[in-house]
Amino acid sequence: MTNYNVFNSSDRPLYTQQMNTYVSPGVEATPDAGAAAAGRLFSLTSGNVSVGAGSSLLLQVVNPAASGRRLYFSQVIGGTTAAASLILYRGGTLTGGSVLTPINNLFGSSITSVMTAQQVTGSITGSPVTLISIPLTAGAYSTRLPGTIIVPSGQSMTLSLGTGALTGSLNVSWWEF
Repeated sequence: MTNYNVFNSSDRPLYTQQMNTYVSPGVEATPDAGAAAAGRLFSLTSGNVSVGAGSSLLLQVVNPAASGRRLYFSQVIGGTTAAASLILYRGGTLTGGSVLTPINNLFGSSITSVMTAQQVTGSITGSPVTLISIPLTAGAYSTRLPGTIIVPSGQSMTLSLGTGALTGSLNVSWWEF
């Protein structure tokens, strides 16, 4: 920038030199917004579930071996009627419960998730590894970690809301490629 003074003087207004002449509005989007547009963002919900004392609401997403895809965690949102802990685990074993079907966030898309999922009210067993543990107060919560937790083939992610007598919900979303 030859012939331009890089310092402003006190008797003149603020000097600026526009370097980028792009004038159209720019669009910024998160990776999960791009995945949604491509039909690769999926969601699961536990619904509102009553949890007994000493138990937790558990939601597990499993990436089958040789699936050819990776799960990229996006967010978990929900609510609780009492103080609780939200814990994200790598692995773990759930027994019983109900099978859930992931929903594609691009309505009308024919792309389906390769992940399997289940929901249980109880305790996690096996050898889970705690990734994140967040204390919650009663009310709504939201945790965004777009793409920072990746679940490869043959691995699983388990979410836990509890422990204690409460009514709560777990809603998780992810994209997969």
